[in-house]
Amino acid sequence: MMDTEAFREFKTGLTLLRDNYAMKALPHMRRAVDLDKNNPYYMSYLGVVLARSEGKWGEAERLCDSAVRMKRNQAQLYLNLAEVYATAGRRDDAVDALQTGLKFARRDIRLTIAMNKLTARRAPVLSFLGRRHPLNRLLLILCHRPLRLFALTKYNRSIHPKTKAGAPRSPGAPALAFIGSAE
Repeated sequence: MMDTEAFREFKTGLTLLRDNYAMKALPHMRRAVDLDKNNPYYMSYLGVVLARSEGKWGEAERLCDSAVRMKRNQAQLYLNLAEVYATAGRRDDAVDALQTGLKFARRDIRLTIAMNKLTARRAPVLSFLGRRHPLNRLLLILCHRPLRLFALTKYNRSIHPKTKAGAPRSPGAPALAFIGSAE
């Protein structure tokens, strides 16, 4: 009976949170945590709500961190912790939380997407033109291709010091598909 009521409160609070009503979601999340103190999702989302609504960064971080310790393999808990850090203006800590999440919940694409949103992109080649301008896109390809080739050469030499950078691989060797983002 208590779990059902806790879930109902959590669901109501989550709906309000997703609609950007963090202040209205706060009592629902607190009630859900009071009813079920050992649920890491309830604790984690209460941390997010506290960070957004009242700016209680320390308490929000503590709740999200203890939720992550309870279930290390759940990507959503790392996303919530990273959101608390990002809301507090601690981007580096948010990136660290997401990198830790990638270690424990490897196959969740949401962690990679969140990481890409937090990391800085290279500046466009011609800063007075937009990033998607055709001239900028062409120059980006021309300028960054040598950097990518240099990284590939450096990678091949560090892994296979006796082979040349352009030497063909043996039949069972994996191909290096992606080195880094060009944008």
